[in-house]
Amino acid sequence: VQLQASGGGLVQAGGSLRLSCASPRSILSSYVMAWLGWYRQAPGKERELVATISSSGITNYSDFVKGRFTMSRDNAKRKVYLQMNSLKPEDTAVYYCKMTRDGYDYWGQGTQVTVSS
Repeated sequence: VQLQASGGGLVQAGGSLRLSCASPRSILSSYVMAWLGWYRQAPGKERELVATISSSGITNYSDFVKGRFTMSRDNAKRKVYLQMNSLKPEDTAVYYCKMTRDGYDYWGQGTQVTVSS
């Protein structure tokens, strides 16, 4: 399984970015059952969970992004998104998408998000 994360970049504090994670080689019937998550890892810190979305579309967010980030999925396109608003310098990190399917975890390559103050 190949996960392709994109959409990162440099933005000023208060700005927005939309991350995407594509899984073009996934079989649709399998993709719709997958649990998807976004994680991030800042320099010198451990990787942390940002948000998740279940196969039925139920989302959960870590407290530090609640009200600012929105996760969604488009199964037909085999994509998951992370809309990030009101970005803060502390959101600076490499963001990774993860797919859990059939008991296995698959990670994307990460996309860098840098928020300047």
